[in-house]
Amino acid sequence: MISLMLIVLLVIVLYFYGTRNFAYWKKRGVKYETPIVFFGGIINNFIENISPSERLSNLYRAHPDEKIVGLFEGNKPFVLVRDPDIIKHILTTDFKYFHRRGMNLSNHFTEPLMMNLFFVDDDVWKLLRQNLTSAFSSAKLKAMFPLIVERADKLTQIAKESAEFQDEIDVRELMARYTTDFIGACGFGIDSQALNEENSDFRKLGKRIFKRNLRDVFVALLMAMFPEKFKNLHLFAPEIEEKTFSIVGQIMAQRDYKPSGRNDFIDLLLELRQKGKIVGESIVKRKPDGSPETVELELNDKVLAAQAFIFFAAGFETSSAASSFLLHMLAYHPEIQEKCRNEVDAVLKSYDGKLCYDAVKDMKYLEMAFKESMRCLLSPGFLLRVTCTKYPIPGTDVVLEEGMRVVISLDGLCSDQQYFKEPEEFRPERFHPDNIGRIKKFTYMPFGEGPRACIGERMGVMQSLAGVATILRSFTVAPSRSSLRKPRIDPKSMIVQTILGGLPLALRQR
Repeated sequence: MISLMLIVLLVIVLYFYGTRNFAYWKKRGVKYETPIVFFGGIINNFIENISPSERLSNLYRAHPDEKIVGLFEGNKPFVLVRDPDIIKHILTTDFKYFHRRGMNLSNHFTEPLMMNLFFVDDDVWKLLRQNLTSAFSSAKLKAMFPLIVERADKLTQIAKESAEFQDEIDVRELMARYTTDFIGACGFGIDSQALNEENSDFRKLGKRIFKRNLRDVFVALLMAMFPEKFKNLHLFAPEIEEKTFSIVGQIMAQRDYKPSGRNDFIDLLLELRQKGKIVGESIVKRKPDGSPETVELELNDKVLAAQAFIFFAAGFETSSAASSFLLHMLAYHPEIQEKCRNEVDAVLKSYDGKLCYDAVKDMKYLEMAFKESMRCLLSPGFLLRVTCTKYPIPGTDVVLEEGMRVVISLDGLCSDQQYFKEPEEFRPERFHPDNIGRIKKFTYMPFGEGPRACIGERMGVMQSLAGVATILRSFTVAPSRSSLRKPRIDPKSMIVQTILGGLPLALRQR
């Protein structure tokens, strides 16, 4: 009897401990996602077998009249912001309150690969951003275009060989091999052989980074629910860390740890390495007179390798996802495909049949279709920010506490008929110069907005459009026997949405 009472008492104590903050949003008069003891709402990803992006877009759509919606990760309250005007404040106007992305859940430990521009916060982010921006200048992009042309020629050959012997081709994998090969060349100064060899080291690493296994899911769940207790766990698996550090270390050693004159991303990192540290104005520390303090960041090889890691991972994954999904949409909309192909043919003819930087810039309708395909399936499904201090949300009575995680559903905004009429329709004309000004600001943000917007946006668009143009000049794409008009998102996807089963299409040579 006593044992039973103790068990009941323990269950009651655990229940109240596991639900201790669940009245947080109710007290503030904010509608919220119903949480589950201990897990909050994060367990819904597993119960409903959906990705975090899908969960957030479902929550967005479930509350069409709300500016903000509450949710919980474990016992910790979050807030989903739905209103574009508030989003503008968060991402730009009041950026000083929201410069933290909050991807690193622990306040006391940062794993090596997460010391990169995308994940870090505060002064480390600011110093890295200031020193890496030059890698993506217009001059640098134009100078690297011949590397794209070389990969485009190889892409054409590989696609022709595949189309000759196969009735369908996974264009998701094909474009991933193309972008991986390009990133290997322009970022690391090496021939990754990703186009020629499906199982090249670079391609295998790229697949592993975004293919989450049971270990990755379990670790991510523990870190989300108990960030400080499991702060020493690594989100990225040991084999990803080891391979990344090995590749970057070998390349740097081959160059004798000095810039080689290739002017690629590794050269930029080696230039920074020679400085030993980078110095700039603090974004968080102030002198008594209110001016920013001077801060510095020591640049060891692991910090530099982390920048190479995110350049590689983000560079190939988002571009290959966007370009392959555009091909998928064109396969199901042959009339739009024909318009894109006619434009590609006409533009290339005016440049003597040669693919070049300026030719891609002139493919305006193709770019419109590209933007619309990204609206239909955003690779990063949501944006995340963390408050740096208390913040009263404009137009509401809610004050966010310091350290509150704020999430913005990009997919929810882009599928909202309030902002995009008949959002399920694929209409490139939405992004025609005459129409684009009618799109409400801060509802379409495939690369983010504000100071923390994607640093490599122009490079990603350039290599994606070049890859799609290369396919369209030689092939017609059409649905194949395994194609799904609406592909399913992998439930294990995190920020970047990946598709289950790839994107099989039929390529017919023109």
